[in-house]
Amino acid sequence: MAVIRVEKNNGIATVFLNRPDKRNAMSFQLLKKLVQVAKKIKSDRTIRCVILTGEANVFSAGIDLTDLNNPQNRAYAAWELIKPGQSLFQKAFLIWQELPVPVIAAIDGYCFGAGMQLALAADIRIAHPNTQMSIMETRWGLVPDMGLTRSIKGIIGVDLAKELSLTARVFDGQYAKEIGLITHVDDAPMQKAQQLADEMLQRSPDALAAVKQVLDAMEHAPKKSLRLEKIWQLKLLLGKNSQIARKKDKNPDLEFLPRQFK
Repeated sequence: MAVIRVEKNNGIATVFLNRPDKRNAMSFQLLKKLVQVAKKIKSDRTIRCVILTGEANVFSAGIDLTDLNNPQNRAYAAWELIKPGQSLFQKAFLIWQELPVPVIAAIDGYCFGAGMQLALAADIRIAHPNTQMSIMETRWGLVPDMGLTRSIKGIIGVDLAKELSLTARVFDGQYAKEIGLITHVDDAPMQKAQQLADEMLQRSPDALAAVKQVLDAMEHAPKKSLRLEKIWQLKLLLGKNSQIARKKDKNPDLEFLPRQFK
């Protein structure tokens, strides 16, 4: 059985973590597949929005400890941690921030550890109010090492990020919304994510890519953000989808072209 299932419909790619018997716990195979799927989405310019979710009404119970405790996997993990550049554990999550399309996480059931770090890599997070969530790594004597220092930055304060990480406390979706860790709570996260994705499809796919990159730069590369505003605006003004966007007010039936820019 494939550990990830992808459905494409009308420009929306819905990516399902597909290990329901393991509550979608993240095996090494699944981590590698996350990278592969994200790369395919990045190269497919017809995709305009991504929804990340899990099968069986569970987002992810975190890292698969059985996989992690396998001696062969531990040797592989050690190499990933000492080699230069991003490790597999970082790339599998941060790559979703690098996509030129909006990424929405629809969260239900459990969202622990690695699952929480994947959700934080999305642009927008929608969770059921009863979802159980935790930055759980210290419970297993580990540190969150899947890009958390980048993905959580600007979402909540560093003091609260420390508290949640140090305690590995389990909290619900409603509390996560109160502290700003998620964007929306909804009794039907997937339906809400679909509605939001449909709303985004009404906008130029190139404009969506530009907005995501510019606002990410505001948070993570502020010295570049003003320059990126200018560069992107010039590209958009010269592009075909910007012209279509300005005509759509009078002619809503006009369709955007596939994304022109990376």
